[in-house]
Amino acid sequence: MRLSATDVYAFQALAFLGGQDPERWVSSEEISDATGVHRPYLVRILAALSSKGVVKSKKGIGGGYALARKPKLISLCEVVRAVDGPVAPLSCISLNWNEPCVEEDRCHARATIYTRMRDAMLSVLQEFSVEDLVIDARQDVSYRHCLEHLLRPNV
Repeated sequence: MRLSATDVYAFQALAFLGGQDPERWVSSEEISDATGVHRPYLVRILAALSSKGVVKSKKGIGGGYALARKPKLISLCEVVRAVDGPVAPLSCISLNWNEPCVEEDRCHARATIYTRMRDAMLSVLQEFSVEDLVIDARQDVSYRHCLEHLLRPNV
């Protein structure tokens, strides 16, 4: 698993939202201004998070976005799945998007290495929540710098 720019932008937006009054609706424009995420891209991310119940949205005057639950109740695993889909490195070991493989009964790597990789990633992402991201937001830590350090395939 690799973090994507979408993950980083989602983390930044959720860190900002998690630091707001839970009763306050925050406009996408305000989130964009605070996080530096271009508004059209941010709106797509927020739509994905909304469709998976991570954030809630309200249309119209006085509307906007808010976290659907307390920050400590939203795991980073839930966030990554909402914006990127499966966390597992291969579909043959995915818990939610499994696609059987003709070799799965005989594949030693699947039964050992790949399954452990999936479990380790899930464990770490389940261990941490949006509340952990809010700590950075309160200290004015920007995840924009993370974008410069994203690993690209074949690098």
